[in-house]
Amino acid sequence: MNPHIVLIEDEPAIADTLRFALERDGFNVTWCALAREGEAAAQHADLVILDIGLPDDSGLEVLKRVRKNSEIPVLLLTARAEEFDRILGLELGADDYVVKPFSPREVAARVKAILKRSQKLTTYSQPSIDDQLFQHDTQAKRVQFAGKSLALTPSEYRLLITLLAHPGHVFSRSQLLDALGEAAEDSFERTIDSHIKSLRAKLRAIRPDLDPIATHRGFGYALEKS
Repeated sequence: MNPHIVLIEDEPAIADTLRFALERDGFNVTWCALAREGEAAAQHADLVILDIGLPDDSGLEVLKRVRKNSEIPVLLLTARAEEFDRILGLELGADDYVVKPFSPREVAARVKAILKRSQKLTTYSQPSIDDQLFQHDTQAKRVQFAGKSLALTPSEYRLLITLLAHPGHVFSRSQLLDALGEAAEDSFERTIDSHIKSLRAKLRAIRPDLDPIATHRGFGYALEKS
C-alpha cells in the first residue's frame, strides 16, 4: 500500500501543487484546509505535512497535540524565515521543515527521505559506556538518561543511538545525515545542528552538570566517553 500523506494547508493553490507532485510520486494524499480536520485525519496517516500559519489554529499548537499521542513524522511548511521559528518547530518534534516559497519536488524529496529513515529498521550495537548514564531499550525504542526517560522525536532518537553505538567516535554532519537517510546538503546539515541543540537541552534538563555530546569544530559531534 502506498504511503498516506495528510496535507494540512489552507491555501488551495499551494495544496493543489503539492498534492499533484506527491501523487505523481505514488503517495496517497488527503488535503485538509483546517487544523481540526487535519488533526483528526493525521491519526491514520504515515506522514503529516503541516503549515504553521493556519486560519483556525497555529500549526505549532497542532504539532504539540499530535506529539502528545504519536510519533508520526511531521514536515512543517513555514513562511517565516526567522531561525527561532524553525528551531521551535524542531524542538516541538517536527522532523524537518521547508520555508516558502519552495519547490514541490523538494518537498516530495524530503517526504521520501523522512519516510525512509522512519521505516528503516537498523540494528545498532549496544553502547558500552562506563558509567551507564544511558540505557537503550531497543524494542521500545526508548532511551533513559541518568535513570529518567527522554522524550525524543524520531530524528533525535536516531541521532542519539547512532552516537551511543560508538562512544568517542566523531561523526561528521554528513555521516549523521546518512544515519537518518538524508542527502548531504547545506540545508539538511543545518537541520542536524538544530536537532543536536534540542537533544542537548533535553539532556541538560535531567543533568545540568553534564554535556555528554561534544562538538568538534570543523568535524562534527561525538558522545564523550566517561
